[in-house]
Amino acid sequence: MATVASILWRRLDQEGHDACHLTSTPDGWRLWGVAAFLLDGKPSALRYSVECDAGWRTRSASVDGWIAQSDYSAEIVATGDGRWLLNGEEQASAFGCVDVDLGFTPATNMLPLRRFALEVGAATPAPAAYLTVPELRLTRLTQTYRRLGEVRYHYESPAFSYAEVLEVDDVGFVTSYPDLWQVTSLLTSTGHADSP
Repeated sequence: MATVASILWRRLDQEGHDACHLTSTPDGWRLWGVAAFLLDGKPSALRYSVECDAGWRTRSASVDGWIAQSDYSAEIVATGDGRWLLNGEEQASAFGCVDVDLGFTPATNMLPLRRFALEVGAATPAPAAYLTVPELRLTRLTQTYRRLGEVRYHYESPAFSYAEVLEVDDVGFVTSYPDLWQVTSLLTSTGHADSP
């Protein structure tokens, strides 16, 4: 595996940080990291990993850690025919999705952005298999992206009544996620580092 970039985000709506690492693999991409945050005032920490093919389609994901004082563990598999399995059980509501969205991290917003590679002015729906926290289930998350410029996308998620302009870096990590996340540090394989 070859390192592409590493990033650290600070959570804005509550206490928390997320550190993520992107690597290229012989046949695709791997996102992996750890998020530490408060959920309803309770300390929580989750490690995660997402495996994608060369076209940024999710193959599998894993999450483990704790929420407050309860263990949390998720093994997610995209079967390739539209079905999604969570800890071995089929999740019918996520059928047909291509991307996984881990609800506790901004890392997985990268997947549809890289997969669609939108031209400026273009828009697309990007429904995702959304992992809920602290509940343990996959649901279909309706969302859309419209590319406004080189590094800006209008993002909308009606289920959360959220519509804002996201900013991204050259790699595809979201660097500004209004009211939710802000980049603290970013390091790419070229050695370029940003600290706003």
